[in-house]
Amino acid sequence: VFDPPGFKQPAVVVNVPESSKASAAAGSSAPGREKERLTESTTKSMSNTAKIGGPFKVAPKPQWLKDRESVYNDVKERRLKEMEGKKKVPLTVIMPDGTEKTALKDGSPILSWSSSPYDVAVSISQGLADSVVVALITWSDKIDYDPEEVGDAAVDTMADALEDNEGSEDAGAAEKNKPELWDMTRPLIGNVSRMEFLKFDDPKAKMTFWHSSAHMLGEALEHLYGGYLTIGPPVKSGFYYDMYIGDSVLTDEDYKKVDAEVTKQVIKKKQKFERMVVTKSEALDMFKYNPFKTEIIRTKVPDNSRTTVYKCGDLIDLCRGPHVRHTGQVKAMKCINHSATQWLAKEGNDQLQRLYGVSFPDKTMMKVWDENRQKARERDHRIIGEKQKLFMFHDLSPGSCFFLPHGARIYNKLISFIKDEYWKRGYDEVVTPNVFNLDLWHKSGHAMHYRDSMFIFDVEGKEWGMKPMNCPGHCLIFGSTVRSWRDLPMRLADFGVLHRNELSGALTGLTRVRRFQQDDAHIYCREDQIEDEVLAALDFMKHVYGIFGMTYKLELSTRPAKALGDIAVWNRAEKALANAMNKFAGPGNWRENPGDGAFYGPKIDIKVSDSMDRIHQCATIQLDFQLPIRFDLKYKSDTMAKKEEGEKDTDSSADNKDKPRAGFERPVMVHRAMLGSVERMFAVLCEHYGGKWPLWLSPRQVMVVPVHSDQFEYGESIVKSLHDLGFFAEVDTSKATFQKKVRNAQVDQWNLQLIIGKAEMANGSVNIRTRDNKQLGEMKLQEFLDMVVKMVEEHQ
Repeated sequence: VFDPPGFKQPAVVVNVPESSKASAAAGSSAPGREKERLTESTTKSMSNTAKIGGPFKVAPKPQWLKDRESVYNDVKERRLKEMEGKKKVPLTVIMPDGTEKTALKDGSPILSWSSSPYDVAVSISQGLADSVVVALITWSDKIDYDPEEVGDAAVDTMADALEDNEGSEDAGAAEKNKPELWDMTRPLIGNVSRMEFLKFDDPKAKMTFWHSSAHMLGEALEHLYGGYLTIGPPVKSGFYYDMYIGDSVLTDEDYKKVDAEVTKQVIKKKQKFERMVVTKSEALDMFKYNPFKTEIIRTKVPDNSRTTVYKCGDLIDLCRGPHVRHTGQVKAMKCINHSATQWLAKEGNDQLQRLYGVSFPDKTMMKVWDENRQKARERDHRIIGEKQKLFMFHDLSPGSCFFLPHGARIYNKLISFIKDEYWKRGYDEVVTPNVFNLDLWHKSGHAMHYRDSMFIFDVEGKEWGMKPMNCPGHCLIFGSTVRSWRDLPMRLADFGVLHRNELSGALTGLTRVRRFQQDDAHIYCREDQIEDEVLAALDFMKHVYGIFGMTYKLELSTRPAKALGDIAVWNRAEKALANAMNKFAGPGNWRENPGDGAFYGPKIDIKVSDSMDRIHQCATIQLDFQLPIRFDLKYKSDTMAKKEEGEKDTDSSADNKDKPRAGFERPVMVHRAMLGSVERMFAVLCEHYGGKWPLWLSPRQVMVVPVHSDQFEYGESIVKSLHDLGFFAEVDTSKATFQKKVRNAQVDQWNLQLIIGKAEMANGSVNIRTRDNKQLGEMKLQEFLDMVVKMVEEHQ
């Protein structure tokens, strides 16, 4: 697929403590920035500023806390005077169900620059208002509004302070009518065509909640250590804050101290989150004690412009928000990991201490999270892989997995499973080269984005590279001959080996590797076929994850501000995707992410949940309008075909960049994967099942356990019968006791054990036990063979 699997690490992390290693298991790797950013960056990255921290001594409650708050209060007075003249006019707010709200609970009108989303929520229900994290607002108009004056034109001052800045390329915060996340307590600035109240279970709300929690963590760190805070973002599985404390370091012993400070001094006081606009000079004055914040302000905030800060308690931090109403909305919070990193993630810069945390609006949710975290530690695929002898790694080829015989059984079974579905669903498999002249990647546009992640080498004076994805090769196949509208849809599937030059420090088991395979397929179709093809892909996905026993949620990401191509085509494609999702899941059972599509086409994000309620994004369905243009892909239209059969085509116009000559059309390209990376799916399933593989996927299916050596020969004959049917079976002819043999089979996770003694041999039968020591009783051998064949056919 077009985008690389997984997410990038936010920084180069060193000296990760042993206690944090378990979090690098599938789906809970060392946290990276969530791809969907809450804000957008529009300025250049900061330069490498090297050592700027200077001498430092840990000092609780430093004097600059009061000095900073004093500056804040002075600025606040100026801002309040600026806002006094704002027009307060009656507003209309439309809720998702179409209800129009014009009055508050007390009957007074909803007013611009006065009433807030929280006030609107209270007019519906106090319980609703108290449970909402953030509002999602689409404006009809904005009244007496100057984005520069109120800080909405400000750039994200911390976006480029991270190595990973995924999502900002597609961000479209300035796009007209795009919904905006809005503080529940921030006054409304105009009429609202749609107001949604998002709770913690919404991904955007969760990111907001964890962003606020990061500020609360930062407040505790300032109180306890007087540390210079740098950045504190929400991440996929919680949040973190980086701080400079000189040569001092954090240890596991600091967790309880920080947790106590957050609980007693921050959460308990229900501190309000206040948003305030500041000029660049005011910000520099406010943060003059902190060389890292001043570097961010100096570099990221243009002269004579404004940015925003948020305050909770005595913490004041550069931030675009939004945030929760007050710290009391966070009912449970704890530190979970720590590590060392570098300022701007660049070697040679100041060393920072990073502290990770997680939080929830309910203590019960924290209890469940703790239980699942313990499960995740026990189910770490690296531990299970070693215990079950499934795979290994070697320093002579880091990031490239050696699948051992039992692991290869699972790996190949996953591929065979998908290949069987390809046969049923009308896909054609292709085999493409592993190395290409780099000209291919320049043509596709990947060289510009992925060159640093490719293995590139010289061949006879020209640059060549190992392929990091299959799509350009498939475009060469499509363009190799004249195609007709009758040829479409064309579904090309490829399990070709891919290579990506991941940093050695980012390699993590099977979840971040350099060599991998994907169940990669590309569908070339006509525009009128998009809906049917997407519907079929969704059905494929449902079948796969239903067998795995995993649930899923669907999200439609639509045209971003920086989208390329004809808007009318985008609109029709998005409508086709929405229609397919309505038919598949039903209206209201999927979510729209306006403006979050890729620049080359809208996409459906499929987020699956495993047995520990962790979210994974493995499957994907992505439309692409740009690669067909880059490769000048076209097919004869129905009109052209009719002309060839009858009248002569006299149009001799040449192809142009966006549209082929008359009589030809561009195909739409659909990137889709069900498993995604087979390596990563192996890890996900390993942890999802906890190493207890279902029979159809298991590398150890049946162990025959003779009671006595007299039954060895009968046992061997049973194994042969199973082997002839394609089962992985063995007979234990060791000198171990009978009880030890049974126990070994259970520990090694053999799905079924066939106990055979004198009676079973005489009857031509087997006595069946499961790995969980459940006794199924005696059964004729042929009856047993029929049973397990059916179980595998039904993917049990």
